[in-house]
Amino acid sequence: MIIQPDKIRSIATSWYKDILSSSVYGIPQFPRNVRFRKVKSNETQENFFKINTETDKLINGSKEKKGYGYTVELAQRNDRRIGPQKFPEKIYFETLDDYLKFFRKEAQYAEFIEITQRLKRELPHLLPWVESNPMKVIDNLGKWDDIIKVCYFFLENPMPNIFIREIPLDISTKFIEENKVIIKYLLDILIEDYVNKDETDFNKHFNLKNNEPLIRLKILDPKIAHEFFSGVDDLSIPQSQFNQLNLPCKRAFILENKTNYTNIFNFLTLPSLEGSIAIFGKGFGVGLLKDATWLSNKQIIYWGDIDPHGLQILSQIRGYFPQTQSCMMDLNTFTDFSSLSVMGACTDVTEIEHLTPDEHELFDYLNSMEECNRLEQEKIPHEYALKMIYEIVNI
Repeated sequence: MIIQPDKIRSIATSWYKDILSSSVYGIPQFPRNVRFRKVKSNETQENFFKINTETDKLINGSKEKKGYGYTVELAQRNDRRIGPQKFPEKIYFETLDDYLKFFRKEAQYAEFIEITQRLKRELPHLLPWVESNPMKVIDNLGKWDDIIKVCYFFLENPMPNIFIREIPLDISTKFIEENKVIIKYLLDILIEDYVNKDETDFNKHFNLKNNEPLIRLKILDPKIAHEFFSGVDDLSIPQSQFNQLNLPCKRAFILENKTNYTNIFNFLTLPSLEGSIAIFGKGFGVGLLKDATWLSNKQIIYWGDIDPHGLQILSQIRGYFPQTQSCMMDLNTFTDFSSLSVMGACTDVTEIEHLTPDEHELFDYLNSMEECNRLEQEKIPHEYALKMIYEIVNI
């Protein structure tokens, strides 16, 4: 019937973003009117007491009674039966102070203005962003001293090439990591010409060193282990350093790595082989190997599960290294140990580019099976695996 203080609060709350935005370059415009439904003449007789009660409540919450907040202007109407009666005609916030006190936003607004003025002096290129995103400024109150420190660092070092926690600033070592969203908005503006726009990863986007994935490597030739790694034959190497290796080996085995790491035993029990290394793959993560160009002239032997996904991974590796051979990933092996097969996932993929005709036929066969279409590599007896490894090495 009569608009009440809670409704006024709800309506006026929606103004806050616009008020902040207009404060970036000037002073917000006041007074501001509250739009509301006015009482119609035919409602007065039927709701006389309710109208009076609600009008009193409206006045008691207004600037007239509290000294701040909304102002109510009343208009008087005369009715032949009930006589003169006053109704709200206009409701408005007269000044910015009235508005801020009503919402208890005085301190928050003052801090916003302080930040805005500082950015205007020190980083004026950010003002259009602040005008469009004032609530993001509000959401990060208490952090702006450190945010601005970060901005200055990147302005002076737009291509730092260090780890994020190496940035030499008097801030928490985790501050940038915990505030990547707001920092990215700002740096994309301040150092636009230096960012890698196609990279979504924060570190790559801003030319920071990344926490690289590790590639596990087993040296099967003791001579190579002693000459290059002081006899250590089981290593985990960051991807970029792995790509720079140039080991004098003739071949590299790649074994699939399942999530539960059961295949690690196959990896660890590979026999010593002259001129050979083994790489513990990561399923479809074998893409980590694609830039290791030193493998291009090696014999590559891939041993994974005999299932649709294992054959897709084989195709993926062969796309990087066309000379890749498969080991124990054929129909004979699957048939010989079919009693050990389990249910595996099928795939919607029907054409795989880098499989041989026999491998593709096996893929189609496995992908069409309703059950027991997966032979996990760890199910293959060790003696049989050694026999097949020695055979492919001596081809």
